Amino acid sequence: MWTRYVAEFSGTFLMVFIGCGSIAMGWSPILVSLSFGLAVFLAIMIFQPISGAHINPAVSIAFAANGDLETKALPGYIISQCIGAWFAAMIVVSGETIPKVSTTNSWIIEISITLLLMYSIHVLVRRKASLLYLALGVGSMVALLAFIFGKYTGASMNPARSLGPNIVTDAGNLILYTVAPVVGAVLSNFIPGPLDEEP
Repeated sequence: MWTRYVAEFSGTFLMVFIGCGSIAMGWSPILVSLSFGLAVFLAIMIFQPISGAHINPAVSIAFAANGDLETKALPGYIISQCIGAWFAAMIVVSGETIPKVSTTNSWIIEISITLLLMYSIHVLVRRKASLLYLALGVGSMVALLAFIFGKYTGASMNPARSLGPNIVTDAGNLILYTVAPVVGAVLSNFIPGPLDEEP
């Protein structure tokens, strides 16, 4: 079990370090989005065989609610992910997510984009996509959603991704970025679709 926790710590660290690091370097929105997508791709390629490479508490909670992750493993996953994000944030000291739209719209956006992300994960996993296609699919979805919605809420979709940078930079908005993604991810469990079809 500890090997899985280390993998979740490392994958989340990698994602926040690369993604938020690109923000710290002042890269353009499209390059920042691609950086997050690449980081997720790499994390899945490296750590999926070990822990599933959730690198996101909302994903882990949705999987646990759906019976795809043992409940006893959930606290360790969440703690490992949040610590990994926090460690990375202490290095880059950037990448905080700050809503640029109204509170209501921020909640709607974060719930909706996390739902889309989690649903794409469900589809790829249930269709037994290869590791490469899983990494490409999830990484591409993260990059696309980050590019489209980043200017509105920072497109967190991940409580750990926001907790680390927002705590380190004292940016606040922790309730929005911890609760909304979890709501969106869990709601995705209830969307019917061709989840069990072979590719």
